[in-house]
Amino acid sequence: MTHLPLDDVRVIELGQLLAGPFCGQLLGDFGAEVIKVEDPGRGDPMRQWGREKPHGQSLWWPVVARNKKSVTCDLRDPRGQDLLRRLIAEADVLLENFRPGTLERWGLSPDELHAINPGLVITRVTGFGQTGPYAPRAGYGSIGEAMGGIRHVTGDPGRPPSRAGISLGDSLATTHACVGTLVALHERGRSGRGQVVDSAIYEAVLAMMESLLPEWQQAGYQRERTGPVLPNVSPSNVYPTGDGEAILIAANQDSVFARLARVMGAEALAEDERYATHGARGANMDELDGIIAAWTAGHPADELLRLLHEGGVPAGRIYTAKDMFADPHFAAREAIVRVPHPDFGEVAMQNVAPKLSSTPGRVRTAGPALGQHNEEVYGGLLGLSPEEITGLSTAGVI
Repeated sequence: MTHLPLDDVRVIELGQLLAGPFCGQLLGDFGAEVIKVEDPGRGDPMRQWGREKPHGQSLWWPVVARNKKSVTCDLRDPRGQDLLRRLIAEADVLLENFRPGTLERWGLSPDELHAINPGLVITRVTGFGQTGPYAPRAGYGSIGEAMGGIRHVTGDPGRPPSRAGISLGDSLATTHACVGTLVALHERGRSGRGQVVDSAIYEAVLAMMESLLPEWQQAGYQRERTGPVLPNVSPSNVYPTGDGEAILIAANQDSVFARLARVMGAEALAEDERYATHGARGANMDELDGIIAAWTAGHPADELLRLLHEGGVPAGRIYTAKDMFADPHFAAREAIVRVPHPDFGEVAMQNVAPKLSSTPGRVRTAGPALGQHNEEVYGGLLGLSPEEITGLSTAGVI
Protein backbone atom coordinates (compact mmCIF):
# COMPACT_ATOMS: atom_id res chain seq x y z
CA MET A 1 0.00 0.00 0.00
CA THR A 2 1.40 3.38 -0.97
CA HIS A 3 1.87 6.00 1.69
CA LEU A 4 -0.75 8.68 2.11
CA PRO A 5 0.35 12.17 1.03
CA LEU A 6 -0.46 13.89 4.35
CA ASP A 7 0.57 11.10 6.70
CA ASP A 8 3.29 13.33 8.17
CA VAL A 9 0.77 16.01 9.23
CA ARG A 10 -0.87 16.04 12.66
CA VAL A 11 -4.07 18.07 13.06
CA ILE A 12 -5.73 19.00 16.34
CA GLU A 13 -9.42 19.59 15.58
CA LEU A 14 -11.40 21.67 18.07
CA GLY A 15 -14.34 22.36 15.79
CA GLN A 16 -17.83 20.95 15.91
CA LEU A 17 -20.80 20.45 13.57
CA LEU A 18 -19.66 21.00 9.94
CA ALA A 19 -17.91 24.38 9.72
CA GLY A 20 -14.48 23.16 10.70
CA PRO A 21 -14.82 19.37 10.94
CA PHE A 22 -15.34 19.01 7.18
CA CYS A 23 -11.87 20.51 6.74
CA GLY A 24 -10.58 17.86 9.14
CA GLN A 25 -12.38 15.22 7.10
CA LEU A 26 -10.69 16.39 3.89
CA LEU A 27 -7.24 16.43 5.50
CA GLY A 28 -7.82 13.05 7.13
CA ASP A 29 -8.93 11.55 3.81
CA PHE A 30 -5.41 12.09 2.52
CA GLY A 31 -3.68 10.68 5.56
CA ALA A 32 -3.36 13.46 8.13
CA GLU A 33 -3.58 12.28 11.73
CA VAL A 34 -6.63 14.21 12.90
CA ILE A 35 -7.08 14.25 16.68
CA LYS A 36 -10.56 15.54 17.40
CA VAL A 37 -10.95 17.15 20.83
CA GLU A 38 -14.49 16.86 22.22
CA ASP A 39 -16.31 17.83 25.40
CA PRO A 40 -16.31 14.98 27.96
CA GLY A 41 -19.67 13.25 28.19
CA ARG A 42 -21.25 15.24 25.34
CA GLY A 43 -18.98 15.29 22.35
CA ASP A 44 -19.66 17.00 19.06
CA PRO A 45 -23.41 17.69 18.59
CA MET A 46 -23.05 16.14 15.14
CA ARG A 47 -23.07 12.78 16.90
CA GLN A 48 -26.83 13.36 17.37
CA TRP A 49 -27.76 15.07 14.11
CA GLY A 50 -29.69 13.59 11.23
CA ARG A 51 -33.20 12.39 10.44
CA GLU A 52 -32.44 8.68 10.35
CA LYS A 53 -30.83 7.13 13.45
CA PRO A 54 -30.43 3.37 13.22
CA HIS A 55 -29.19 2.00 16.54
CA GLY A 56 -29.93 5.49 17.89
CA GLN A 57 -26.87 6.91 16.14
CA SER A 58 -26.33 9.68 13.62
CA LEU A 59 -25.50 8.72 10.05
CA TRP A 60 -23.71 12.03 9.54
CA TRP A 61 -21.12 11.24 12.19
CA PRO A 62 -19.47 8.24 10.47
CA VAL A 63 -18.82 10.46 7.44
CA VAL A 64 -17.71 13.81 8.87
CA ALA A 65 -15.58 12.15 11.57
CA ARG A 66 -14.09 9.44 9.38
CA ASN A 67 -10.34 8.87 9.62
CA LYS A 68 -10.23 10.81 12.91
CA LYS A 69 -9.23 9.99 16.47
CA SER A 70 -11.44 11.18 19.33
CA VAL A 71 -10.13 12.42 22.66
CA THR A 72 -12.13 14.18 25.36
CA CYS A 73 -10.96 17.37 27.02
CA ASP A 74 -12.73 20.16 28.89
CA LEU A 75 -11.19 23.27 27.38
CA ARG A 76 -12.93 25.49 29.96
CA ASP A 77 -10.84 23.87 32.68
CA PRO A 78 -7.24 25.13 33.09
CA ARG A 79 -6.10 21.50 33.26
CA GLY A 80 -7.76 20.85 29.92
CA GLN A 81 -6.16 23.94 28.44
CA ASP A 82 -2.79 22.67 29.62
CA LEU A 83 -3.42 19.34 27.88
CA LEU A 84 -4.25 21.21 24.68
CA ARG A 85 -1.01 23.18 24.93
CA ARG A 86 0.88 19.92 25.19
CA LEU A 87 -0.95 18.59 22.12
CA ILE A 88 -0.21 21.82 20.24
CA ALA A 89 3.51 21.33 20.88
CA GLU A 90 3.29 18.08 18.90
CA ALA A 91 0.99 19.32 16.11
CA ASP A 92 1.25 20.86 12.66
CA VAL A 93 -2.28 22.29 12.41
CA LEU A 94 -4.88 23.54 14.86
CA LEU A 95 -8.38 23.63 13.38
CA GLU A 96 -11.23 25.45 15.17
CA ASN A 97 -14.59 27.08 14.46
CA PHE A 98 -15.41 28.82 17.72
CA ARG A 99 -16.75 32.36 17.78
CA PRO A 100 -13.84 34.85 17.51
CA GLY A 101 -12.27 35.54 20.89
CA THR A 102 -13.00 32.13 22.41
CA LEU A 103 -9.45 30.79 22.17
CA GLU A 104 -8.14 34.13 23.40
CA ARG A 105 -10.33 33.95 26.53
CA TRP A 106 -8.84 30.55 27.29
CA GLY A 107 -5.27 31.84 27.02
CA LEU A 108 -4.85 30.09 23.67
CA SER A 109 -4.48 33.01 21.27
CA PRO A 110 -2.41 32.57 18.10
CA ASP A 111 0.48 34.50 19.67
CA GLU A 112 0.44 32.25 22.74
CA LEU A 113 0.18 29.11 20.62
CA HIS A 114 2.98 30.22 18.31
CA ALA A 115 5.15 30.78 21.38
CA ILE A 116 4.70 27.06 22.06
CA ASN A 117 4.99 25.94 18.43
CA PRO A 118 6.23 28.56 15.93
CA GLY A 119 5.45 26.31 12.97
CA LEU A 120 1.80 25.78 13.89
CA VAL A 121 -0.81 26.52 11.20
CA ILE A 122 -3.94 27.83 12.95
CA THR A 123 -7.01 27.39 10.76
CA ARG A 124 -10.07 29.32 11.96
CA VAL A 125 -13.52 29.00 10.38
CA THR A 126 -16.25 31.48 11.38
CA GLY A 127 -19.30 33.14 9.93
CA PHE A 128 -17.70 36.53 9.30
CA GLY A 129 -13.96 36.15 9.87
CA GLN A 130 -11.66 37.19 12.70
CA THR A 131 -11.81 40.92 11.96
CA GLY A 132 -14.38 43.54 10.97
CA PRO A 133 -17.56 44.83 12.65
CA TYR A 134 -19.46 41.55 12.21
CA ALA A 135 -16.70 39.30 13.55
CA PRO A 136 -18.28 38.90 17.04
CA ARG A 137 -21.62 37.77 15.61
CA ALA A 138 -22.77 34.17 15.71
CA GLY A 139 -22.70 32.94 12.14
CA TYR A 140 -24.17 29.72 10.81
CA GLY A 141 -23.76 28.48 7.27
CA SER A 142 -27.26 29.56 6.28
CA ILE A 143 -26.48 33.18 7.21
CA GLY A 144 -23.27 33.06 5.21
CA GLU A 145 -25.21 31.72 2.23
CA ALA A 146 -27.65 34.61 2.53
CA MET A 147 -25.03 37.34 2.88
CA GLY A 148 -22.60 35.78 0.42
CA GLY A 149 -25.19 36.04 -2.35
CA ILE A 150 -26.14 32.49 -3.22
CA ARG A 151 -29.54 32.45 -1.52
CA HIS A 152 -30.80 35.44 -3.53
CA VAL A 153 -30.17 33.65 -6.83
CA THR A 154 -31.39 30.19 -5.77
CA GLY A 155 -34.97 29.10 -6.47
CA ASP A 156 -37.82 29.94 -8.80
CA PRO A 157 -38.63 33.47 -9.96
CA GLY A 158 -41.44 35.09 -8.01
CA ARG A 159 -40.88 32.91 -4.95
CA PRO A 160 -38.78 33.54 -1.81
CA PRO A 161 -35.10 32.55 -1.95
CA SER A 162 -34.53 28.84 -1.58
CA ARG A 163 -31.61 26.77 -0.39
CA ALA A 164 -29.70 23.71 -1.47
CA GLY A 165 -30.65 20.59 0.46
CA ILE A 166 -27.19 20.41 2.03
CA SER A 167 -25.10 22.65 4.32
CA LEU A 168 -23.49 24.41 1.39
CA GLY A 169 -22.05 27.44 3.21
CA ASP A 170 -20.31 25.35 5.86
CA SER A 171 -18.84 23.00 3.27
CA LEU A 172 -17.60 25.83 1.06
CA ALA A 173 -15.96 27.61 4.01
CA THR A 174 -14.18 24.47 5.15
CA THR A 175 -13.11 23.51 1.63
CA HIS A 176 -11.50 26.96 1.34
CA ALA A 177 -10.05 26.44 4.82
CA CYS A 178 -8.49 23.17 3.65
CA VAL A 179 -6.92 24.91 0.66
CA GLY A 180 -5.61 27.65 2.96
CA THR A 181 -4.20 25.07 5.36
CA LEU A 182 -2.32 23.27 2.60
CA VAL A 183 -1.00 26.59 1.27
CA ALA A 184 0.16 27.58 4.76
CA LEU A 185 1.88 24.21 5.24
CA HIS A 186 3.64 24.65 1.90
CA GLU A 187 4.82 28.12 2.92
CA ARG A 188 5.98 26.76 6.27
CA GLY A 189 8.24 24.40 4.34
CA ARG A 190 10.08 27.46 3.05
CA SER A 191 9.92 29.84 6.02
CA GLY A 192 9.61 27.46 8.96
CA ARG A 193 6.84 29.66 10.34
CA GLY A 194 3.17 28.92 10.83
CA GLN A 195 0.38 31.43 10.29
CA VAL A 196 -3.36 31.92 10.75
CA VAL A 197 -5.79 30.79 8.05
CA ASP A 198 -8.95 32.90 8.40
CA SER A 199 -11.89 31.37 6.50
CA ALA A 200 -15.23 33.19 6.70
CA ILE A 201 -18.38 31.43 5.53
CA TYR A 202 -19.83 34.46 3.76
CA GLU A 203 -16.54 35.07 1.91
CA ALA A 204 -16.30 31.44 0.79
CA VAL A 205 -19.82 31.70 -0.64
CA LEU A 206 -18.98 35.05 -2.22
CA ALA A 207 -15.94 33.47 -3.86
CA MET A 208 -18.26 31.16 -5.82
CA MET A 209 -20.49 33.92 -7.18
CA GLU A 210 -18.86 34.12 -10.62
CA SER A 211 -19.38 37.55 -12.27
CA LEU A 212 -22.12 38.73 -9.91
CA LEU A 213 -20.08 41.68 -8.57
CA PRO A 214 -18.72 43.18 -11.81
CA GLU A 215 -22.13 42.72 -13.46
CA TRP A 216 -23.55 45.10 -10.88
CA GLN A 217 -20.54 47.42 -10.70
CA GLN A 218 -20.03 47.77 -14.45
CA ALA A 219 -23.51 47.27 -15.89
CA GLY A 220 -25.99 47.79 -13.04
CA TYR A 221 -27.29 44.24 -13.60
CA GLN A 222 -28.53 42.31 -10.58
CA ARG A 223 -28.82 38.55 -10.88
CA GLU A 224 -32.15 37.12 -9.81
CA ARG A 225 -33.65 33.69 -9.26
CA THR A 226 -34.10 31.86 -12.55
CA GLY A 227 -35.20 28.37 -11.51
CA PRO A 228 -33.43 25.52 -13.35
CA VAL A 229 -31.67 27.76 -15.91
CA LEU A 230 -28.98 30.41 -15.98
CA PRO A 231 -29.83 33.66 -17.77
CA ASN A 232 -28.63 33.72 -21.39
CA VAL A 233 -27.21 30.20 -21.20
CA SER A 234 -29.19 27.96 -23.53
CA PRO A 235 -30.01 25.20 -23.96
CA SER A 236 -29.27 24.03 -20.44
CA ASN A 237 -32.44 22.86 -18.76
CA VAL A 238 -34.52 19.93 -17.57
CA TYR A 239 -36.68 18.41 -20.31
CA PRO A 240 -39.57 15.89 -20.22
CA THR A 241 -39.43 12.37 -21.64
CA GLY A 242 -42.10 10.18 -23.14
CA ASP A 243 -42.19 7.91 -20.09
CA GLY A 244 -42.59 10.61 -17.47
CA GLU A 245 -38.96 11.13 -16.46
CA ALA A 246 -36.95 14.32 -16.71
CA ILE A 247 -33.53 14.63 -18.35
CA LEU A 248 -31.06 17.46 -18.00
CA ILE A 249 -29.45 18.50 -21.28
CA ALA A 250 -26.57 20.99 -21.43
CA ALA A 251 -25.75 22.02 -24.99
CA ASN A 252 -25.10 25.73 -24.68
CA GLN A 253 -21.72 25.79 -26.46
CA ASP A 254 -22.00 26.42 -30.22
CA SER A 255 -20.37 23.16 -31.30
CA VAL A 256 -22.35 21.12 -28.79
CA PHE A 257 -25.62 22.74 -29.85
CA ALA A 258 -24.82 21.77 -33.45
CA ARG A 259 -24.46 18.17 -32.27
CA LEU A 260 -27.79 18.37 -30.45
CA ALA A 261 -29.45 19.70 -33.60
CA ARG A 262 -28.09 16.72 -35.55
CA VAL A 263 -29.34 14.26 -32.95
CA MET A 264 -32.75 15.91 -33.14
CA GLY A 265 -32.73 15.62 -36.94
CA ALA A 266 -33.06 19.40 -37.06
CA GLU A 267 -29.69 20.54 -38.36
CA ALA A 268 -31.24 23.77 -39.59
CA LEU A 269 -31.61 24.96 -36.00
CA ALA A 270 -27.84 25.38 -35.76
CA GLU A 271 -27.90 27.68 -38.80
CA ASP A 272 -30.96 29.66 -37.77
CA GLU A 273 -29.92 33.17 -36.78
CA ARG A 274 -32.14 32.88 -33.68
CA TYR A 275 -30.10 29.95 -32.35
CA ALA A 276 -26.76 29.93 -34.19
CA THR A 277 -24.75 31.74 -31.50
CA HIS A 278 -24.54 31.67 -27.73
CA GLY A 279 -25.99 35.16 -27.47
CA ALA A 280 -28.85 34.43 -29.85
CA ARG A 281 -29.81 31.24 -28.03
CA GLY A 282 -29.79 33.13 -24.73
CA ALA A 283 -32.08 35.81 -26.15
CA ASN A 284 -34.49 33.16 -27.47
CA MET A 285 -34.20 30.70 -24.58
CA ASP A 286 -37.91 30.08 -23.98
CA GLU A 287 -38.69 29.40 -27.62
CA LEU A 288 -35.71 27.07 -28.01
CA ASP A 289 -36.54 25.19 -24.81
CA GLY A 290 -40.04 24.60 -26.18
CA ILE A 291 -38.67 23.10 -29.39
CA ILE A 292 -36.31 20.79 -27.51
CA ALA A 293 -38.98 19.77 -24.98
CA ALA A 294 -41.37 18.81 -27.80
CA TRP A 295 -38.67 16.53 -29.23
CA THR A 296 -37.59 14.94 -25.92
CA ALA A 297 -41.20 14.22 -24.97
CA GLY A 298 -41.40 11.87 -27.94
CA HIS A 299 -38.74 9.52 -26.58
CA PRO A 300 -38.52 7.35 -23.47
CA ALA A 301 -35.68 8.31 -21.16
CA ASP A 302 -33.35 5.40 -21.92
CA GLU A 303 -33.63 5.87 -25.68
CA LEU A 304 -33.22 9.62 -25.34
CA LEU A 305 -30.05 9.28 -23.29
CA ARG A 306 -28.62 6.76 -25.74
CA LEU A 307 -29.19 9.14 -28.66
CA LEU A 308 -27.70 12.09 -26.81
CA HIS A 309 -24.64 10.23 -25.54
CA GLU A 310 -23.95 8.68 -28.93
CA GLY A 311 -24.23 12.15 -30.42
CA GLY A 312 -21.77 13.67 -27.96
CA VAL A 313 -24.34 15.81 -26.13
CA PRO A 314 -23.97 16.16 -22.32
CA ALA A 315 -27.11 14.79 -20.68
CA GLY A 316 -28.15 12.85 -17.63
CA ARG A 317 -30.79 11.91 -15.14
CA ILE A 318 -31.19 13.81 -11.88
CA TYR A 319 -29.98 11.21 -9.42
CA THR A 320 -31.19 10.25 -5.98
CA ALA A 321 -29.12 8.14 -3.60
CA LYS A 322 -30.91 5.03 -4.90
CA ASP A 323 -29.78 5.85 -8.44
CA MET A 324 -26.19 6.31 -7.31
CA PHE A 325 -26.04 2.86 -5.73
CA ALA A 326 -27.33 1.29 -8.96
CA ASP A 327 -25.10 3.17 -11.40
CA PRO A 328 -22.26 1.16 -13.02
CA HIS A 329 -20.04 4.22 -13.40
CA PHE A 330 -20.23 4.97 -9.67
CA ALA A 331 -19.31 1.34 -9.06
CA ALA A 332 -16.43 1.27 -11.55
CA ARG A 333 -14.81 4.36 -10.03
CA GLU A 334 -15.60 3.29 -6.46
CA ALA A 335 -17.34 6.60 -5.85
CA ILE A 336 -19.19 4.94 -2.97
CA VAL A 337 -17.20 3.05 -0.35
CA ARG A 338 -18.42 0.75 2.42
CA VAL A 339 -16.60 1.17 5.71
CA PRO A 340 -16.69 -1.27 8.67
CA HIS A 341 -18.66 -0.01 11.67
CA PRO A 342 -19.14 -1.64 15.08
CA ASP A 343 -22.92 -1.09 15.09
CA PHE A 344 -23.95 -0.78 11.43
CA GLY A 345 -21.78 -3.67 10.21
CA GLU A 346 -20.68 -1.47 7.38
CA VAL A 347 -21.76 2.01 6.43
CA ALA A 348 -21.79 3.32 2.86
CA MET A 349 -20.47 6.81 2.19
CA GLN A 350 -18.95 8.91 -0.55
CA ASN A 351 -15.34 8.03 -1.29
CA VAL A 352 -12.38 10.41 -1.25
CA ALA A 353 -12.24 13.07 -3.95
CA PRO A 354 -10.27 14.01 -5.94
CA LYS A 355 -8.44 10.86 -7.01
CA LEU A 356 -4.64 11.01 -7.06
CA SER A 357 -2.83 8.69 -9.46
CA SER A 358 0.13 7.80 -7.21
CA THR A 359 -0.90 8.58 -3.62
CA PRO A 360 -4.70 8.50 -3.46
CA GLY A 361 -6.59 9.21 -0.27
CA ARG A 362 -8.45 6.47 1.53
CA VAL A 363 -11.29 6.08 4.02
CA ARG A 364 -9.65 4.03 6.73
CA THR A 365 -12.15 4.25 9.57
CA ALA A 366 -15.65 5.56 10.22
CA GLY A 367 -16.24 8.21 12.88
CA PRO A 368 -14.90 7.07 16.28
CA ALA A 369 -16.63 6.59 19.62
CA LEU A 370 -16.37 9.49 22.07
CA GLY A 371 -12.95 9.42 23.76
CA GLN A 372 -11.97 6.24 21.92
CA HIS A 373 -8.36 7.35 21.60
CA ASN A 374 -7.77 8.94 25.01
CA GLU A 375 -5.22 6.36 26.12
CA GLU A 376 -3.47 6.26 22.73
CA VAL A 377 -3.08 10.04 22.52
CA TYR A 378 -2.63 11.05 26.15
CA GLY A 379 -0.59 8.01 27.05
CA GLY A 380 1.25 7.30 23.80
CA LEU A 381 1.76 10.80 22.41
CA LEU A 382 1.95 12.91 25.58
CA GLY A 383 3.38 10.23 27.86
CA LEU A 384 0.80 10.49 30.65
CA SER A 385 0.75 7.56 33.04
CA PRO A 386 -2.37 5.39 33.46
CA GLU A 387 -2.81 6.93 36.90
CA GLU A 388 -2.72 10.46 35.47
CA ILE A 389 -5.24 9.57 32.79
CA THR A 390 -7.54 7.98 35.36
CA GLY A 391 -7.25 11.02 37.61
CA LEU A 392 -8.12 13.43 34.78
CA SER A 393 -11.06 11.25 33.80
CA THR A 394 -12.35 11.04 37.36
CA ALA A 395 -12.13 14.83 37.65
CA GLY A 396 -14.14 15.26 34.44
CA VAL A 397 -11.26 16.94 32.59
CA ILE A 398 -11.19 14.20 29.96
